[in-house]
Amino acid sequence: MLRKPLLLAGRSASCRKIVERTPVTRGLVHRFVAGSTLGEALPVVSGLARDRYATLDFLGEDTTDREQATATVTAYQDLLAALGEAGLGDRVEVSVKLSAVGQFLDRDGERIALDNARRIAEAAQAIGTTVTLDMEDHTTVDSTLGILRELRADFPFVGAVLQAYLHRTEADCRDLSGAGSRVRLCKGAYDEPASVAFRDKAEVDKAYVRALGVLMKGEGYPMVASHDPRMIAIAGEMAEANGRSDDDYEYQMLYGIRDVEQVRLAAEGKRMRVYVPYGDEWYGYYMRRLAERPANVLFMARSLVTRN
Repeated sequence: MLRKPLLLAGRSASCRKIVERTPVTRGLVHRFVAGSTLGEALPVVSGLARDRYATLDFLGEDTTDREQATATVTAYQDLLAALGEAGLGDRVEVSVKLSAVGQFLDRDGERIALDNARRIAEAAQAIGTTVTLDMEDHTTVDSTLGILRELRADFPFVGAVLQAYLHRTEADCRDLSGAGSRVRLCKGAYDEPASVAFRDKAEVDKAYVRALGVLMKGEGYPMVASHDPRMIAIAGEMAEANGRSDDDYEYQMLYGIRDVEQVRLAAEGKRMRVYVPYGDEWYGYYMRRLAERPANVLFMARSLVTRN
């Protein structure tokens, strides 16, 4: 019931003004988005990097304008140069949505996205950090994994995101569990049809455990993206059972969510990486995230009350 109104609100300039001017809403957004500019985001990741790792996402997606895609690449190059100057290349990587760098352009979208992703990967390589390709809805999976394969030929450090609730993901994990591969496994936040995804929470949880088991048994580097205490505990048990050291996998959580748990894991010597979004496109991003799964409205509201 909430999905359509949230999507409409996400395209409304008047709704944006209301959200921006409402103190409570602004406070909620700022809890989960590290500002509109690189200048605002850098101090955030610098602080996180004292005991954790981070991945920065310059907000923007579904780009249908080639100039905008080029501008996004430039923003990532500037971001990576700034991370290098700050000496953060060993603690902070970047996450990139291919739809923000041209994947959906009418002509040669995939080729343009690949070329643009190469430019970002080159900038990351120059400062000794990595890049992870974010995953969007199920219609983009084949395209994204195809671009990933092309990129990894020259930049083997480029990682992927897989969403456990998709029926295909366990098989994708097997394909990407080889040496040198980096995979962030999340449950999935898009409102996918039952024909391609598990929709029952218990089934999604089971699918996550199965997919994680494949990654932990493989030769790659699993990135456990979950706020679920049960999944975090299971990941630790799987890592131990498969002889993985603390630096042979990592946990990932969103900026502003379960901060105390993030600090606890880091203090125990675990690799804990925080996903930090920033940029002018925060409003559309934020509303789409809520619309993709309206239950997130309650989740974010609860997170405003407590960081635990």
